Amino acid sequence: MIVIEKWRLYLETTVFNYYFDVDRDGHKDTIRLFEAIGAGKYEGYTSEYVTGELEKTQEPKRGNMLALIEEYGIEILADNMQAQQLAGYYVGNGIIPASYNIDSSHIAIASVYELDCVVSYNFKHINRAKTKIMTAIVNREEGYNSIGIYTAKEVLDDGL
Repeated sequence: MIVIEKWRLYLETTVFNYYFDVDRDGHKDTIRLFEAIGAGKYEGYTSEYVTGELEKTQEPKRGNMLALIEEYGIEILADNMQAQQLAGYYVGNGIIPASYNIDSSHIAIASVYELDCVVSYNFKHINRAKTKIMTAIVNREEGYNSIGIYTAKEVLDDGL
């Protein structure tokens, strides 16, 4: 039996949006997830890709979303050549369209840094069956572990 002491979660851009979007179904679960990270139940990570996307948001939401990173001790992962190459394989294999390359980068950086899962509410390109299945195949072919892709609710309900 594999035992992971503390799950290492990659928080994709939509998670930061859901924290403040009270009309979204995942809003309360997202707040609970951030609180669980703050309490030390999970390790939270994000990337330069996410902070770049958050920087494009209008104030005051931009400042509020960026403040979550510091408030909850979310570590920002740097981009690297391995992640860029892996993201390119996702696009090249038709998993994610080239026009949404940033979405492939989220999964790639989490894979390269050997995190346990990506938390995402992006159901168009990231959190969908095709992406979950095909990225696992590409990751295995390229020598990386497969990466889980879940919503905050799934992480919390499954006790990951």
